Amino acid sequence: MRNRTIEFSILMFLAFLMLSTKTLRWGNDPIELEYPKNWPKPAYDFSNNPLTKQGIELGRRLFYDPILSRDSTVSCSNCHLSFTAFTHVDHALSHGIEDRIGTRNSPALMNLAWAKNFMWDGAINHLDFQALAPIAHPAEMDHSIEKVVQKIGLKTAYKARFFEAFGDSTITGERLLKAITQFELTLISANSKYDRMILGQEKFAEQEQNGYLLFQKNCASCHVEPLFTNHDFEKNGLPLDTSLNDFGRMKITKLSTDSLKFKVPTLRNIEFSYPYMHDGRFKKLREVVNHYAQTTALDRKIELLPNEKVDLVAFLLTLTDREFLFNPDFSFPRN
Repeated sequence: MRNRTIEFSILMFLAFLMLSTKTLRWGNDPIELEYPKNWPKPAYDFSNNPLTKQGIELGRRLFYDPILSRDSTVSCSNCHLSFTAFTHVDHALSHGIEDRIGTRNSPALMNLAWAKNFMWDGAINHLDFQALAPIAHPAEMDHSIEKVVQKIGLKTAYKARFFEAFGDSTITGERLLKAITQFELTLISANSKYDRMILGQEKFAEQEQNGYLLFQKNCASCHVEPLFTNHDFEKNGLPLDTSLNDFGRMKITKLSTDSLKFKVPTLRNIEFSYPYMHDGRFKKLREVVNHYAQTTALDRKIELLPNEKVDLVAFLLTLTDREFLFNPDFSFPRN
């Protein structure tokens, strides 16, 4: 009887230990997304993918790991560099495995918790599924999520990290995508000179203030503060590039009214996220400003004097957030 009691006690203890370990591991270190009080509520539903320290760290490692591509040479970070506002700056169009060239400029990644549509044409409508697009695209990673899961399953270190993040070492496509999402959700940019001005912590120079007024008059309907995008799709006044034949949003909706409409990008950190536009045709901010001041393809004419163009660019530079660009928590993991 005594032996049975001891055995029962041991079994209960082991069960408790296993349960406790799983409970502590799964969501051991919950993280609450921090953002300014004057910002709107995020659109992302965190109840289906709560942030944890372990999940974020797993997603960060996956983001920087070329194992996601077919030949293990291209990672997410190849097109989304942390110090250039999570985009690329060395070429107009994205490059993938075997130096294949894509059809669009890589969008900057930041403040994604407020977005409902992704990609220049809105082909993806949920952040958890966004990574599937570059993984499967033949000009980018040219892989499948099933094969990625198989490859990662052979890595002992990843099994341990999935256990830490999700409570057991089972590696699935859903968990992989949710981990990447968790890391991307932490990419909050909210500490530029503009933000400090709004909080009364810093003042604009005269030229920056003039540029801000010009921005509010001419640009703010599409680039809505404080996120500097309306998350919608608009025409940018550029003619169709016949070499790419990219009709933008119309590719998804099949509506002629959506022809040449592209997602409005955020202007935050615009100083570092060149080249500009969906096809990366402009390398300088002044070229973008000149385009909008000259185009007749939009419903509204933007008229700017030469000195006003300079002032507008001066304001756009106040949207640079160096704390975001050089945050070590967002960079390549060293250990």
